[in-house]
Amino acid sequence: MKIDVNSSEGIVTLTLQGRLDTASVEQATDDIRKMLAKAGTITQLVCEAGRLEYISSSGLRILLGLAKKYPGLRVTEVQPEVYSVLEMTGFTKLMTVERALRRLSLEGCEVVGRGGVGTVYRLDDDTIIKVFREGTTMDEVRTEITMAKEAFLLGMPTAISFDVVRVGCQYGLVYELLRAETLSTCIWREPERLDEFAREYAQLLRQLHGIRVAEGGTIPRAIERERASVRRLRRYFAQEDVDLMLEIIDAIPEGDRLLHLDLQTKNVMVQGGELMLIDMGEVGYGHPLLDLGHVYSAMVLLVGDHEQIIGMPKTLCLRVWERTMEFYFEGESAETIARRRAQIEVAGCVRSFSWLSLSDSFPEELVNECKAHFAERIRNRHDYIREVCRTFGDWKLD
Repeated sequence: MKIDVNSSEGIVTLTLQGRLDTASVEQATDDIRKMLAKAGTITQLVCEAGRLEYISSSGLRILLGLAKKYPGLRVTEVQPEVYSVLEMTGFTKLMTVERALRRLSLEGCEVVGRGGVGTVYRLDDDTIIKVFREGTTMDEVRTEITMAKEAFLLGMPTAISFDVVRVGCQYGLVYELLRAETLSTCIWREPERLDEFAREYAQLLRQLHGIRVAEGGTIPRAIERERASVRRLRRYFAQEDVDLMLEIIDAIPEGDRLLHLDLQTKNVMVQGGELMLIDMGEVGYGHPLLDLGHVYSAMVLLVGDHEQIIGMPKTLCLRVWERTMEFYFEGESAETIARRRAQIEVAGCVRSFSWLSLSDSFPEELVNECKAHFAERIRNRHDYIREVCRTFGDWKLD
């Protein structure tokens, strides 16, 4: 039996290799005790069991003792034979036990879409896979799975993952989407049907924003996450610029509606004529103004290549956005629509930069480009933005 230890910022990982049986348990117990004593402060203990071949009842007692001493113990990468023992003996209810994940290769797979959180590939005619950016944790992956299920139960047509896998050192979620295409692909291929697609897209947004979310449930309050993202921009922007963005966020009214928060056309799949949502990791609840601001930022204000990120040329993205908003606000007066458009544009300016909070190490060239846009979109229009922010409160929800 071989045991190694690794410690990083209070997270201690014990790597278990071999057979944890009666013959090895005494030495293993002594080794673990000494290793943990040298590890210092332990905020989270993880037992990485990818190479643990067997565990006996005496080995189970080691895990039980660790779980009592270190609440929140996680046993990860557990192979099927060992997992069966842990499940049969009830250990999966006493501690977090994670199965070893199936490993996939994406060699030759078509890229369906790219975003700040990850890249979507087509595995075959029936399935796609979202591969999360390097550094994404299993907890973040679980959040996306949970949000997709919550949105589905609330009535949204949402793709549900049926498998979590490993692609190299990154996590992936596999979805069954039979011969589905992104809405971007459909629009670019058949631009003559733009009005039809834009109306369906607007209906999807209205359906989403018509769903009320009860406070205190699994779905988080979106405005708090938005504020946190903006505050993290201090690594790239001066405090006065961060304060300008927070001023916009703080003006957005409270709301109880379901929000996707990245519902650009490449995160909408078309399957059998039905629109279906993917990429549910940012789902929250709040005011639709925040959600539409995010869509506007992606479709219109995007810093980057529209064809690569959204899946359509910029000119086509602009046309889709214009028609979608006409359908979304259909029946409203021209004055109200003009005011809503101005409100969405101002709210969307923040998302143009808040996505930088995803990483500490974006290229300097990209950061400088964003800073130049910031001066143009926010700093130099501060008086106008404040005037529009004062009107946010007139957007009442039914």
